[in-house]
Amino acid sequence: MAFSLSHQPILRSKQESLDIQDLQGSWRINWQIQNRTILSTIYTRVDQVFLIWGAIACLMFGIAQFFPVSWTTQAYIWSGLTLIGAGCMIFLTHFWARVERLLWLVYTWAALMLVGIFLTDLGIFGYWGIVLMNLCPLWLGISGVGYLVTGLGIESRTFIGLAVVHFLGILLVQQYPSWQFLMTGLVIGGSLLLLAQIQWDMRSPIEYAVLTDEQKAFNRQQQQLRQRSV
Repeated sequence: MAFSLSHQPILRSKQESLDIQDLQGSWRINWQIQNRTILSTIYTRVDQVFLIWGAIACLMFGIAQFFPVSWTTQAYIWSGLTLIGAGCMIFLTHFWARVERLLWLVYTWAALMLVGIFLTDLGIFGYWGIVLMNLCPLWLGISGVGYLVTGLGIESRTFIGLAVVHFLGILLVQQYPSWQFLMTGLVIGGSLLLLAQIQWDMRSPIEYAVLTDEQKAFNRQQQQLRQRSV
């Protein structure tokens, strides 16, 4: 399979000239102490989803690793946070996904998360031992499948690479069962937080009828600016 952006680095600094679908609802962060810049970046709505899911993953697996909370209570926490995350993802990325013709991908991720929480709850409330003993491989596997589908769908080597990282993580947590929740949280949460901070590769921009003529013209100007900065 040929990738349209194979000439670009897999991981790079965020680009400044963003298309209209990326700029809508974006956060511009510029933290300064006196005249010294601490953090200057922009978080698109896709980045915001990564931040939300990253925080949820770190919280869920951190609780499982370090706090003596019953499995039943954790099931309620995991289910609630997963539903919140899925709802936020669909809401925040809807316009971007319509423009990029990737609504199917957003709903695929939502479905994967719901399948994961269903199996988790089934293992906890149904006392399904094989699931309880493999919660970390289960979630690493689900996330890995999501990244693989994403990488193939948007022609991104970054996401395919993260799929490989998650699949390798399954082998890692089996070697260190005492720390499996911590390691799973670091792999899943860390990957999401990383994606929010960098520019990942993707197929060439497309135009879609959802955009007005003015918005299409704006995107073409932004694409020209990006090409000049390479």
